[in-house]
Amino acid sequence: MNPRFPWPDERLIKAAQDGDVTSLTTVVMESQPHVRRFALSLCSSPQDAEDAAQEALIILYRKIGTLRATGALASWMFRIVRNECLRQVRLLVARSDEAPAHPESADPSAEDAVLRGLEAERIAAAVSALPRDQRQVLILRDVQGLPGKAVADALGLSTAAMKSRLHRARAALRHTLTAIDPPVVEGDSRR
Repeated sequence: MNPRFPWPDERLIKAAQDGDVTSLTTVVMESQPHVRRFALSLCSSPQDAEDAAQEALIILYRKIGTLRATGALASWMFRIVRNECLRQVRLLVARSDEAPAHPESADPSAEDAVLRGLEAERIAAAVSALPRDQRQVLILRDVQGLPGKAVADALGLSTAAMKSRLHRARAALRHTLTAIDPPVVEGDSRR
């Protein structure tokens, strides 16, 4: 907790939940530095973090009445920010899936579309679980497709350090994805 920017106190949150507009505005303003810090630690880029923070503050403004315990504001906001960052990764994955690899192929079945959506969510969750430094380099290089030198420059790293971080991120992601759902072997009766 940052003593310079304390979270709003419970009386203020309660007044905001009861519809006091001044209290609600104060709760949003006092929550803003924390929400931005959460977003910067979870999202892949400062732009994504800004978008996630803004969306989270809008949700706070609109839905503070659904907060069950006034003392749970920080954890509630953290979940909202995390979900917004995950949503942005899903959008990036979905956009990369929009470009058809085989334009002559038939439209995918509904089952294929559902499976692809589940896979995208699984990958988004695994990427989100990476440490921030690894998540940033992985998204900039592998999702956004920036050249290695541009990624290194954007993150203030040497090319060698960027490559090392990218290797660790890919290995961690591969480990997470194989640990979550090990490959099915034909004749395996465990499934």
